Amino acid sequence: MAGTGQYAEILDGDVYKYYSEGEWKKSSSGKSVAIINPTTRTTQYKVQACTQAEVNKAMETAKTAQKSWAKTPLWKRAELLHKAAAILKEHKAPIAECLVKEIAKPAKDSVTEVVRSGDLVSYCAEEGVRILGEGKFLVSDSFPGNERTKYCLTSKIPLGVVLAIPPFNYPVNLAVSKIAPALIAGNSIVLKPPTQGAVAALHMVHCFHLAGFPKGLISCITGKGSEIGDFLTMHPGVNCISFTGGDTGIAISKKAGMVPLQMELGGKDACIVLEDADLDLVAANIIKGGFSYSGQRCTAVKVVLVMESVADALVDKVKAKVAKLTVGPPEKDCDITPVVSESSANYIEGLVKDAEQKEATFCQEYRREGNLIWPLLLDNVRPDMRIAWEEPFGPVLPVIRISSVEEGIHHCNASNFGLQGCIFTRDINKAMLISDAMETGTVQINSAPARGPDHFPFQGIKDSGIGSQGITNSINMMTKVKTTVINLPVPSYTMG
Repeated sequence: MAGTGQYAEILDGDVYKYYSEGEWKKSSSGKSVAIINPTTRTTQYKVQACTQAEVNKAMETAKTAQKSWAKTPLWKRAELLHKAAAILKEHKAPIAECLVKEIAKPAKDSVTEVVRSGDLVSYCAEEGVRILGEGKFLVSDSFPGNERTKYCLTSKIPLGVVLAIPPFNYPVNLAVSKIAPALIAGNSIVLKPPTQGAVAALHMVHCFHLAGFPKGLISCITGKGSEIGDFLTMHPGVNCISFTGGDTGIAISKKAGMVPLQMELGGKDACIVLEDADLDLVAANIIKGGFSYSGQRCTAVKVVLVMESVADALVDKVKAKVAKLTVGPPEKDCDITPVVSESSANYIEGLVKDAEQKEATFCQEYRREGNLIWPLLLDNVRPDMRIAWEEPFGPVLPVIRISSVEEGIHHCNASNFGLQGCIFTRDINKAMLISDAMETGTVQINSAPARGPDHFPFQGIKDSGIGSQGITNSINMMTKVKTTVINLPVPSYTMG
């Protein structure tokens, strides 16, 4: 169980400790932050409310530890990451328990997230050894006007201290997707987990602690974003920020200064359905893409743009599948579970009420109990409705009927988001043309949007983000190129 056995040392009474200098600590603030169970709407856990002085100490030790870690052989870094991955998978049950209680993720999906995270760490260790074990060798006479008097050696070196800020919906997987690339590249990590998901993240960090990483190399600072958020992101000790979340990321990007940024900030992923699409395939993917984890995914299908001629048939198929979705607590592995907070539920309800006032067609009766919202398909949605543009992050999906492909592309591109999108058609030529026209970081053909597998590039444009994720891209992003030039007194050419 969470907080017991090997995890007992991370708990002080009923408050979880934070992690700094290789130790589990209580905050000098004497304060804690409550974590509300979305299902029961009562306090489930408490974490330390860290102070700015404790942030300073974590940054100071991270900087010192990173200097030593950068001198650690690549094979040794990889060895420790493999060890952490094994421990993480071994302790999947207590971590998954935290996910169920903190963010109402279905039990089966919670276990999957932990196992997937272990696989990501191991893959990253292997990929890092390959990427970072290679450099470049250039000679000067390849540029006009030069003799071969200069040899240029290039290599990838660490940035320093990486600040990692994952979101509530994948607090383990989207934490290790930042931690593992940073560590294999020779950086140190300061992790600021989301409040909802903080205890799962602390349990995950304990797996790295048990693996034997050097003291100070990894820190996990808990607390209210309103109190330490800006202090962390604007801290002079930070050399890189990797953030996944919402609008907060735009504010961070304006304040962060001259540090590399890796950001994924949400999406309004469009699903464009052509007349020749396999409607059974489309309906199955709309259910998976739109309602998995109650729609609380950046890559969820957020709007369906379907050709008028097949709209009735598609809506009927989706309605039939929605009727089969189970609704209830995450412990029972229900398809639809409570959304993460009351404020989220209220926001979703606001979008629904707006659509109702503007006469969208409700394919099901709108129903809500506390944070639990029943799945809802809204047909005949128009561009003047908020749900057509805003990201609900809940189990509510709008359908907009279109008369041409161009209309669908226009709606997709008019959004301020540009994370992913998908196209359903049997014509690969049309699919490629539409894909090229869509202003999104990724386009899926004949499948719902998805972030994985974790080694695939993952990026957004416009307000959906900065930079690219995926294991290889993250490793490269968390390094910089250094060159050493050997100058020869006379030109030298290899004779063969």
